[in-house]
Amino acid sequence: MEWIYLLVAGCMEIIWAVALKYTEGFTCFWPSVLTGIAMLASVILLDMAIRTIPIGTAYAVWTGIGAAGTALIGMFWLGEPREASRFFCIFLIIAGVIGLKYNFME
Repeated sequence: MEWIYLLVAGCMEIIWAVALKYTEGFTCFWPSVLTGIAMLASVILLDMAIRTIPIGTAYAVWTGIGAAGTALIGMFWLGEPREASRFFCIFLIIAGVIGLKYNFME
């Protein structure tokens, strides 16, 4: 169950990072509310995950999901560059997250 908490926490990282773009310095109310709720949910779920997952593994997976997911949304939704080198680097992050998950399971 902790891995599900960690996966959802990573998704909350993506949500708050993207919503943060629309807060305009926290002057837009609803994007600011969404950012705050997603941040809080992300940290709470991370806390729930680290009850059995080592903190180093959990933190790396949490930030990896957030970084890769936010980068992909930036590329496909926000019009950021879609260069092969960016895809390769995102692939490396995802490979690291998968490696940490399965290494921990041994």
